[in-house]
Amino acid sequence: MVRIIAPLFISLFLISCHHGSKIPDVSNIKIDITTQHFEQDFFACDSANVSNQMVQLRAKYPAFADIFFSQILETGPQMTATDLNVYVGGFINAYKHVYDTAELHFKDFTPYEEEIKQGLQFVKYYFPAYKVPSTIITYIGPVEGTGNFLASDYGILAIGLQHHLGKDFSLYKASFVQETYPDYVSAQFEPSYISVNSMKNILNDIYPEKDNDDPLVNRMVEKGKRLYVLSKLLPYKEEYKLIGYTEKQTKECYENEAKIWDMFIQNNLLQINDPDIIKKYVEDGPKTVELGEGAPGNIGSFAGWQIVKKYMQKNDKVTLQQLLSTDAETIFQDTRYKP
Repeated sequence: MVRIIAPLFISLFLISCHHGSKIPDVSNIKIDITTQHFEQDFFACDSANVSNQMVQLRAKYPAFADIFFSQILETGPQMTATDLNVYVGGFINAYKHVYDTAELHFKDFTPYEEEIKQGLQFVKYYFPAYKVPSTIITYIGPVEGTGNFLASDYGILAIGLQHHLGKDFSLYKASFVQETYPDYVSAQFEPSYISVNSMKNILNDIYPEKDNDDPLVNRMVEKGKRLYVLSKLLPYKEEYKLIGYTEKQTKECYENEAKIWDMFIQNNLLQINDPDIIKKYVEDGPKTVELGEGAPGNIGSFAGWQIVKKYMQKNDKVTLQQLLSTDAETIFQDTRYKP
């Protein structure tokens, strides 16, 4: 027993230290949330007579079923019963193997539900006025389509299981999927990313991303703010999963933090406003060419994260709400970041 508990204790201690501060106790924060598995009812439908059974699904899932059929499967009111049977029934038949794979992976969904629930406890701790979702709904939609999303008006946190079947799932390699989700994206299609994606959706609802013409350095800090807050909502989650790197890539980024920053300085990138160039550094990508083949993309977000960490170390009384409302330029100038 000691050999099992001790490594776990050490790993949690190291994670706590790595995230930079003591983790608050949120165990007494009550979260009422239930999980419904829409995909089980959906794939139980008779694919030859699905139009009639859609009525039952809408009765059981009044808000989500409408979202699923109209926005995810993109059915329309002009479709006849015959059209629906062919189209929706065809999807059920074509995706039966995806459903079967999901049933194997998520035979017990409890660990994922508990991790989300704990994340929501941290949300309420840091953002007490925020209304957290009351229902988790799992579903299976087109692999090349929408994954996890938040329908905040209905209190629904929706989880597309088709995006969590393991990075080596065969369908992820299909050309029509690769056009939307290339390997560097589908590498994150693991079950362990369910809570990460869920909390990202919550964070986006709390603090919607702004589409502006700020220079690259400000965009980097904005991304860093999000990663910092995400690390507080999921304090026990490995850092590399928060940013979508591999563990090795994250380790090497820390080892080469000064080199990464020098790249931005030497190439006069910090004040650049070109959206195409900015996108290269603050969105998922296969690599950062200037740093070599092994360097991950989204390197500007990593640097912005380190800037925000330094800012919060210097200003330890600043709350997460205050951090999000603080101007990116103010944060950058305050830190005088130079690793």
